[in-house]
Amino acid sequence: MNHQTEERLYLYPVWIRIWHMMNALLCLTLIITGLSIQFANPNTVVKFNTAVSMHNIAGILLTISYVFFFTGNLFTMNGSHYVIPVKGFMIRMKNQFYYYTIGLFKKENAPYPVTEESKFNPLQQTTYVVLMYAMVPFVILSGWGLLYPDITIKSFVGFSGLDLTDLMHIFAGFTISIIMCVHIYFCTIGKNPLSNFKSMLNGFHESH
Repeated sequence: MNHQTEERLYLYPVWIRIWHMMNALLCLTLIITGLSIQFANPNTVVKFNTAVSMHNIAGILLTISYVFFFTGNLFTMNGSHYVIPVKGFMIRMKNQFYYYTIGLFKKENAPYPVTEESKFNPLQQTTYVVLMYAMVPFVILSGWGLLYPDITIKSFVGFSGLDLTDLMHIFAGFTISIIMCVHIYFCTIGKNPLSNFKSMLNGFHESH
């Protein structure tokens, strides 16, 4: 069935939408509880012991969510959106960066409009590949290392393996948090500020 119309493209099947909403909820839970753990004091949003329990549960659920995402990309066409063409990479990145910093505010057309074959622009694609295939696995693995300290190396070049794992987990968590904030901002750049959020409900991308 061809879902494409003149102004709308069906780009987000049900499984992607369910995963995306669950992932967003879990990430938000992890950010709030992670900050509550990191800066624990009587005035934190979530009390320390509760934050630890919620953080651990959300981390386990995020692991399951990521396995679901990774498996889905292996067996559906969605995985093709995460394959970065090497040829012309720097030129595409330069063009997209110019659009985001200058062209967008001059009301110029996007250099890489959304299509069924390419739902991410070059900058989005690169960011999502780094995020989903490097940063998220990194934060998950380091999280499991903190949850089960016995599996963590005891020391590395004279430093405590557990302390290094904790430091890497915090770094990855803060990095993902920043990317998530930027992602939410760029989601407002669409046909209207809410159109991209609406697409996660109905599956359709609305073009300009």
